[in-house]
Amino acid sequence: MSALLMTSPPAINRDEPNCEFFENLERTRTQALVRRDLREIERLHAPEYELISPSGAAFSRARYLEAIAREPFYLAWEIVDLRLRVTGSMAVVRYMATLTFPSWRKVPSWHTDTYEQRADGQWQATWSQATEIQPTDVRDPDPMGRAPGGRLFV
Repeated sequence: MSALLMTSPPAINRDEPNCEFFENLERTRTQALVRRDLREIERLHAPEYELISPSGAAFSRARYLEAIAREPFYLAWEIVDLRLRVTGSMAVVRYMATLTFPSWRKVPSWHTDTYEQRADGQWQATWSQATEIQPTDVRDPDPMGRAPGGRLFV
């Protein structure tokens, strides 16, 4: 006769960051970039941080900070539909963004950021990847590439 093994559901760590925490962190980080707040940018970006921009350009943290310090890099950064994957000391956020550049060009993009929790408990961005979203059909004005009825083209 086999014994029935009863297990409790895993305990929920109330201190573990949730989607709201990371959405606030991402908004804080991106608004620091728009405001050109170099102190805040340094605090929120790991020394090994790397960005791949919508145009495909690669930036180290040092190069990114130099570009932002030299002149405005972004005029606005809008975040929509943020999603989160978190495990242990690593988190990945993904969302649709509209980036507005100093030329006033608006670039709809998919944006993915990887965060790592440091020994002191602080979360810092380590990688960012932005991919410009191109309309898939010139008759479809939806920059997110959705077909009529809202389905995304793949």
